[in-house]
Amino acid sequence: MASESIVQIRDQQHFRDTLAGPTPVLVDFWAAWCAPCRMVAPILEELSVELAGRVRIAKVDVDALPELTYPFHISGIPTMILFAGGQEVDRVAGAAPKAALRQWLESRAA
Repeated sequence: MASESIVQIRDQQHFRDTLAGPTPVLVDFWAAWCAPCRMVAPILEELSVELAGRVRIAKVDVDALPELTYPFHISGIPTMILFAGGQEVDRVAGAAPKAALRQWLESRAA
């Protein structure tokens, strides 16, 4: 599930560093056992390439880093949160088709 175009968050500092900067970041909160998460993963891979330079995509494994889920009140996965300037802009909970995710990202990350 690793990709060079998707940032795999390792810890809290890496999370903060990933959100820093001018490019909006979509963070996918996921788990390996989650079927909808596995359905969304290839879509995010494609979008990370198609939207390169406009949106960065990062992933947080909620089982490995539960401390990152608490501040954002993650109650179900996948939950995808779009950040700009380190602040939450919007979120989508649950799996969604590629066209819907792309439209959402393009409208919110502009």
